[in-house]
Amino acid sequence: MAIRITIDRMLAERGMSVGDFAAAIGITPANVAVLKNGRARAVRFSTLDAICRVLDCQPGDLLRYDPDNDNESSDTA
Repeated sequence: MAIRITIDRMLAERGMSVGDFAAAIGITPANVAVLKNGRARAVRFSTLDAICRVLDCQPGDLLRYDPDNDNESSDTA
């Protein structure tokens, strides 16, 4: 997928652990790992809201479009 989530960078910049971050936004550390590793297929707006609140950032600070990493084919025929 060409969309990358940069939570790991944001956590490092803020000196926040995955466990503390997960507790602050109300999801499990395993689900934070899914987001960090790019395995998430969707993110609830309520989760995105909590992430931005805790990290004091905008959604655009977390999401990056990288067309070179688009492994999915857009050809469905």
